[in-house]
Amino acid sequence: MTLLPFLLAAIGGYLLGSIPFGLIITRAAGLGDIRKVGSGNIGATNVLRTGRKDLALATLLLDSFKAGLAVLLFSLLFESRNVGLIAGLAAFLGHCYPVWLGFKGGKGVATYAGLLVFASLKGLMIGAPVWFAMFLLFRISSLAALTAAALVPLGALLLGETEFAVGVLTALSVLVFWTHRSNLSRLLKGTEPKFGQKKKADETP
Repeated sequence: MTLLPFLLAAIGGYLLGSIPFGLIITRAAGLGDIRKVGSGNIGATNVLRTGRKDLALATLLLDSFKAGLAVLLFSLLFESRNVGLIAGLAAFLGHCYPVWLGFKGGKGVATYAGLLVFASLKGLMIGAPVWFAMFLLFRISSLAALTAAALVPLGALLLGETEFAVGVLTALSVLVFWTHRSNLSRLLKGTEPKFGQKKKADETP
């Protein structure tokens, strides 16, 4: 296979992933610019800070589905799972760094989860229970996300996932740690808030 399918998948996946659903939904609901609320993030967690659980859920589902759609669409179009995986990776990058918003987007957890549903059930089998267990134990969403991200590639590999897929999952997990670097810093300091607690003014998105 030539590089052209992978290039098209990267471009198409990025464009799908860069659709800022959180911003679009909150503006359509008359809540203004979500980037001026809470952490300034466009993801579901920050949308929830508006008090609209329905909008947060819609954002979560749409942010998840766009990566899954990229995987499904390009896998079918080029009859190649690897091409679909590249589209999913690009969708993740589009979500986190959308060109339309000055490359300032979400942190990618929902987008990663949606990719796993469509691209690697073996990765999902590891990531989902780890996330839920960690969240139930500590009630810290970033800790749950980072723990799950750290274990997904290794777990998928042990379950027999392909080397190419494990490589993509590893890249995604590294990116999750990068987008959560401020959260990681607070976790190490013991200042990361639990779910439902208000963020401090000096916290960055």
